[in-house]
Amino acid sequence: MLQNTDLMSALENTAIVAVATVVISVFIGTLAAIGMFRYEFRGKSIVDSFLYIPIVIPEIVMGISLLAFYHILNISLGITTLIIAHVTFSMPYVVVTVRSRIAGYDMSVEEAAMDLGATRLHTLLRITLPIIAPGILAGAMLALTLSLDDVIVSFFTTGVDSMTLPIYIFNKVKTGVSPDINALVTVIILITLLILVFMRTFEAKTSKKGQVG
Repeated sequence: MLQNTDLMSALENTAIVAVATVVISVFIGTLAAIGMFRYEFRGKSIVDSFLYIPIVIPEIVMGISLLAFYHILNISLGITTLIIAHVTFSMPYVVVTVRSRIAGYDMSVEEAAMDLGATRLHTLLRITLPIIAPGILAGAMLALTLSLDDVIVSFFTTGVDSMTLPIYIFNKVKTGVSPDINALVTVIILITLLILVFMRTFEAKTSKKGQVG
């Protein structure tokens, strides 16, 4: 498995795209969810509706649309275009997940913190984010899963030197999957199981602390 340079290159590209997608999607999605929960502004309902378009639109339509968009702007396909595409369809899932966590949020906790002298930034970092951390983590894992699993959108937005693992496996299916691919998939499944165990443990500890508090 490790000696298959093409497979390892595809895995490296997938990891780079997935990590970048998670970081950008979580950052933008969390701020968007908090902002839309706290503030009322003109066109909020329209923005809220636009967030669901990448969720409900067929992937092939999104892939072709992004390809046409890159072509109009004369942008060469590569890792950057792939990351932009993955952030486009992953970020709305983060917003929805974080907003569901904020739905039962008690604003009086923030008001009490600011009454005691905390700044808005300090309140956000020490009060708001820890409370909604399970929702952020769930959104991050969802964005990671969507990025690692995507084939159709990646097919239209990837370059020659930025092939991802799902596309590599998809191409190999036509000629037969080799044992090195099976070995890599087994490793990925084991890592996924470990992440799921970590998430369950983290959520259990967070809920326990909330009950004690």
